[in-house]
Amino acid sequence: MALDESKQNDEIFEDRGITYLVEKDLFEKVKPIEIDFITTPRGSGFKLTSSLKQESACGSSCSC
Repeated sequence: MALDESKQNDEIFEDRGITYLVEKDLFEKVKPIEIDFITTPRGSGFKLTSSLKQESACGSSCSC
């Protein structure tokens, strides 16, 4: 996540009063996307949850 100005290829959406920008191509891959601010014993920060499946570049023979 970073602060940025909107560009022509951005998807813009608002959630709970905060405006988010995501590149349209990436947004199509990750939607729906959920952004929460959480506090844990390890610290505070943003938690991003999406439908994007993480795939290993090394195939099924290793654990990532």
